[in-house]
Amino acid sequence: MTIGITGPGRPLLRQNAVAALLPAAIVLGICLILMWITGDILVDWMWFSAIGYLAVFWTAFGTKLAVFLAVFAATSVILWANGWIAVRQARRATQASSELAPNAAVASPPDPFEALRHGLPWGPVVAGGAGFLALLVAWVETGNWDVFLRFLYQVPYGANDPLYGKDIGFYLFSLPAYLVIKNWLLVTLFLSVLAAGAIHWVHGGIAYDGQRWSMSPAAVAHGSALLGVFFAVEAWSYGLDRYLLLYENNGVLVGASYTGVHVDLPLLWVLIGLSIAAACAAWTNVWLRSYRLPAATALFFGVAFVLTGVVAGLFQRMFVKPNELDLERPYIERHITLTRQAYNLDQIVTKAFPAEQDLSFNALQANRATIDNIRLWDRQPLADTYAQLQEIRTYYKFHDLYVDRYWLDGAYQSVIVAAREMKSSLLPPNAQTWVNRHILFTHGNGAVMSPVTSKSAEGLPLLYVRDIPPVADGGPPIREPRIYYGRETSPYVIVKASTPEFDYPRGKDNVYASYDGTGGVPIGGILRTAIFAHYFNDVNLLLSDYVTADSRIMFRRNIQERIRTIAPFLTLDRDPYLVISDGRLSWIQDAYTTSRYFPYAQPAPDHDLNYIRNAVKVVVDAYHGTVDFYLIDPADPIAATYQRIFPSLFKPFAAMPADLATHIRYPEDLFLIQAQLYQSFHMDVPDVFYNREDLWQFPRQPAARGPAPMVPYYIIMRLPGEAQAEFFLMIPMVPSRRDNMIAWLAARCDAPDYGKLIVYEFPKDKLVYGPFQIEARINQNTEISQQLALWNQLGSRVIRGNLLVIPIETSILYVSPLYLRAEHGYLPELKRVIAAYGENVVMKETLAEALSALFPEPSTAPAPLAIRTGTLAPVSVAKQVQEALDHYHRAMERLKSGDWAGFGAELDGMRGLLENLSRQSADR
Repeated sequence: MTIGITGPGRPLLRQNAVAALLPAAIVLGICLILMWITGDILVDWMWFSAIGYLAVFWTAFGTKLAVFLAVFAATSVILWANGWIAVRQARRATQASSELAPNAAVASPPDPFEALRHGLPWGPVVAGGAGFLALLVAWVETGNWDVFLRFLYQVPYGANDPLYGKDIGFYLFSLPAYLVIKNWLLVTLFLSVLAAGAIHWVHGGIAYDGQRWSMSPAAVAHGSALLGVFFAVEAWSYGLDRYLLLYENNGVLVGASYTGVHVDLPLLWVLIGLSIAAACAAWTNVWLRSYRLPAATALFFGVAFVLTGVVAGLFQRMFVKPNELDLERPYIERHITLTRQAYNLDQIVTKAFPAEQDLSFNALQANRATIDNIRLWDRQPLADTYAQLQEIRTYYKFHDLYVDRYWLDGAYQSVIVAAREMKSSLLPPNAQTWVNRHILFTHGNGAVMSPVTSKSAEGLPLLYVRDIPPVADGGPPIREPRIYYGRETSPYVIVKASTPEFDYPRGKDNVYASYDGTGGVPIGGILRTAIFAHYFNDVNLLLSDYVTADSRIMFRRNIQERIRTIAPFLTLDRDPYLVISDGRLSWIQDAYTTSRYFPYAQPAPDHDLNYIRNAVKVVVDAYHGTVDFYLIDPADPIAATYQRIFPSLFKPFAAMPADLATHIRYPEDLFLIQAQLYQSFHMDVPDVFYNREDLWQFPRQPAARGPAPMVPYYIIMRLPGEAQAEFFLMIPMVPSRRDNMIAWLAARCDAPDYGKLIVYEFPKDKLVYGPFQIEARINQNTEISQQLALWNQLGSRVIRGNLLVIPIETSILYVSPLYLRAEHGYLPELKRVIAAYGENVVMKETLAEALSALFPEPSTAPAPLAIRTGTLAPVSVAKQVQEALDHYHRAMERLKSGDWAGFGAELDGMRGLLENLSRQSADR
């Protein structure tokens, strides 16, 4: 006889099977996650060890592990205890209910949870569920490891907030940690409520019969206990909200306003009291076990919460708004003072700039360093030219161009530098092999440097450093040109393999070399190789004969990824730049310490911060990959806190090599943030600030898609009253909704005044043309507009360069380059220079000619201005005749080849020289 199981027995067996497999599945999932984490940890350990920051790794890893274990333990205990209580109370309630009605006359409807209630092993299920949820919560909270470190090692700021009198360090370090803990408590409490509700629902403690919900006394008691905990956490949360008043934005100011101080703050104390009372009432209901008391408490609390918001809104609208300036004046003053402090705007020195119209030939001669370094090469046209002339092969790439300054031939010169990096993804498709991408094509080679002003006779940049291997022709020599670490995001590479690496092309052949530096992580034996193969998901590392025990694997070669891995708590400037120093190539990266918790401070536009300091300069060697962090602002409390946390991470700025230190520059991102905020916060009088009477903005300039705001630019110039020229980062300013210039802001980049900000304000009773107005005058110039139209009709494309504002003495000069490019070509040539001063606008072939036209030399002067590699020099008649003849010969060659655009450009160059000769002859 066969005995079968029918009816409800099969679902019971399925539930038992699920119950048996669930803990095993949870354990398996945890093991897989731990294996994945362990592999990453081992790779990080080897990488940090190879780069020399193992102490940083252990500090960060130890803190993450401590946070993970603490949160995991606390969360799992809370969730397990909550679940255990729920199961215990629910079972008691179910047993009591069945004893009261053992022989019901009417059959009850089938219970869908009967099998779960009796079939699941609730002890392991509760423990496993608590552990799994705690694992997820702990994993998320581990990301706040640096918040807790800053809290433990915090350094006082040294100034107090004006409302509570607390040191600002409390807001930078303590308040974020308290908010993290509060949020963790709320998440854990939410999960506890869900878990308890599910358990009571399965056991029948919470039910819905189609018309109404019902709860057993046990469920009511448990819910009351959790509700009491919620109100207790809310009481603490409202206590923290008192400090969050210092970040509120009411449209007039950021911080505690009149309404915040006189209404919101007292109401928060009321809500704290109500929360404590509600918590006590909820806990009392644990014994009373009536759903009416907690429901009434929650309803009362909700009404009170809504009413407090209504009261504050009505007070702001009915009382504050009609008298806003008088009532908010002291709070606006706090907002201005602390915002200026948060962004170092209070350190800006204000000076008057007369904006006179007395610039002369002799003044230009006295400011040769400024004139010789007026930038005529914009990034994009020059990048296109570099790509055509100096990328050499398709797999080389100039990621970006960088403006810097060098002492060359005894002159302080502004130059543009670009690194020639390897981008193996640009290899031909049939060359995209594993060996090519990871073994052979491993590094870039050399750099290109050109002065910002000079050009060749063909309108191309003069190259101080060029070619592969690098040739220095007026620029600094490069003895180690190989670039293994740079801006390009590239895959890992293997060095010291069994075959040499491709070094550079030479004609039809290639030159190969072997790496002899210290970069990369030793691969070692089979175990390490297997770890890397797993990490990169690449079995070729195990199978390739090119990989030996002496090989080293280089990864995280992008310098910003490299720095972020070591110090993820630092915010990086978007524009690291290449420096040629002592025959080597190095990258300098500006790093910021930031916070969102500076009281009363205005958040930065398009950034999640309201405090910033350029506290750290990072240097990355392009060959070895070494990373050095130099602390340039030890007075910054956040940087000082990190120095206490990681004592081996930062070096004093004095330890930076002297030649590298001469190349630090004020970072553009920080300057842009400060300039954006200074547009409003130069107004330090509350009445003026409230009325926005003197709001500034960036000038407009023409762009491909319409007018766009001008961006800051680097320039060498001599400030009024200063003895020598310096390297600056500057931006002009115009009044709101107007185009005339009203001021210009500059940041000093040279020692000993590095980091000092100066704003020169123009007289408010004098009209000074702004860049957009000068652009309009250029477009209205008949000769210029006709010439541009002619070029565009001859198959060329005219590219207008950026218009630069050049302060000289107490006057303003405007200069803009003009480029020509063949309609289907990619080689822009610098063909004209437009200069404007006062009412006069001229366009000439060179900057020297343009300045000579604007500022005729005195009759005693031998010859007009000319610029040759940054030096003013006399131009002889014979030389001009020869140049005109050269233009004629090139024009004929262009005509024969059908290059009408080039033909027209050469004729224009010849015409300009002949006109100049004619003018000199008439003067004689």
